[in-house]
Amino acid sequence: MTTPLVSVLITSYNREKYIAEAIESVLASTFKDFELIIVDDCSKDRTVEIARRYLSDPRVQIHVNEKNLGQFQNRNRAASLAVGKYLKYLDSDDLIYPHGLEVMVRYMEQFPEAGLGVSEEFHYDRIHPKLFSSREAWRQGLFGGGVIGKGPTSIIIRREAFEQNGGFHHFNTASDDVYFQFELAARWPVVAFQSGLNFYRVHGDGQACKEQTPELNMLHNVKYMPELMQSNECPLTSEERDLAYSNLMAGFTRLCVRHVLRGRLLRAWGLWRTAKRPWSDWRFVTRRLSLPCKPKLYWEI
Repeated sequence: MTTPLVSVLITSYNREKYIAEAIESVLASTFKDFELIIVDDCSKDRTVEIARRYLSDPRVQIHVNEKNLGQFQNRNRAASLAVGKYLKYLDSDDLIYPHGLEVMVRYMEQFPEAGLGVSEEFHYDRIHPKLFSSREAWRQGLFGGGVIGKGPTSIIIRREAFEQNGGFHHFNTASDDVYFQFELAARWPVVAFQSGLNFYRVHGDGQACKEQTPELNMLHNVKYMPELMQSNECPLTSEERDLAYSNLMAGFTRLCVRHVLRGRLLRAWGLWRTAKRPWSDWRFVTRRLSLPCKPKLYWEI
């Protein structure tokens, strides 16, 4: 049996309402050279029972964890079972359109230097597909130009790049996929291609993104992004790092100040302590009136 070009990875937990549609969307792909690996994280409903109905297709594998690993540990386990040249995550409540896999693979093959492929929204300033260098991808991600920061269903990953990066690392935040993409983009170029390749379902059945409030997102960014920006692999210039950090802290400072002005002193103090920022960053509070009213955007730098 030949090695499939793509490993499609579905990680599931209590998705009996949606798992069948997710699997069927993959099997309906116009691109056929794939394996479909489903890794269930100890579901308490009929998710596994429903998934096993598709084992008659030799491309389908089902694995059930012995214990619950959590979202990103389970994604790592699914990747460890893959043999394809590319890894394509599909969340178990989402769908991929019939042409989606074919388009993603075509452009990854067209740009063999890319470690990450991203299906992004329409932009007036670029024609797809477009290859971004590491520095360009970081600038776009940090200064409002998109590319980095999409959900796992919207990306495809070169398995070599995934393994070189060691998979996902920040297990205590729902934004680990964003930090993972920054890590990957620091080492590999990123190719962006058109949107409309997948369907992202919004629902109320324990969706992880809905548990991630804007305040919690900002808190996690302040905790983890400075470490990425200060690493030796960060492709930005020192001036760009300073600007990105200023933008980040400006937003976080305004959040804390709003809590203070509304009498929520303990909440503001708790956010600052949880973020583990140094005391020197209080300069952003004392200078808040001079902070930019909005972050610098990628076309302004």
